[in-house]
Amino acid sequence: MLILKIIGLAIVAALLVIIIKEKSPEIAFLLTLATGLIILILILGQFKVIIDYIYQLAEKADLDLIYFNIIIKIIAIAYLGEFGATITKDAGQSTLSSKIELATRVIIIFLALPVIINLLEKILVLITF
Repeated sequence: MLILKIIGLAIVAALLVIIIKEKSPEIAFLLTLATGLIILILILGQFKVIIDYIYQLAEKADLDLIYFNIIIKIIAIAYLGEFGATITKDAGQSTLSSKIELATRVIIIFLALPVIINLLEKILVLITF
């Protein structure tokens, strides 16, 4: 099972980080970063399966794929922003972490604008009809 691999990797890495942190905090941080990236790589295959399934459903329903592309981008940005914020917070850079979180939110709002505008236009049509 993938989750057992991830948990095992995380536990081993956490123990190594605890051991190494006192003597070499820089290497401990790099180990944490590398472990996070390995976990991210391990779960990318799961994301692909989910995305493919969503696209199949959208095609069957004859929905506009442009909006699904936007939603997929928003989800990816949210996860990557969370990953980056957590890594910088782990490095003791909480100010930088909060800037990543802010940037993530702004980018998500920017990407969501076409969806929001389209939704509002449809609501206006329904109201005036």
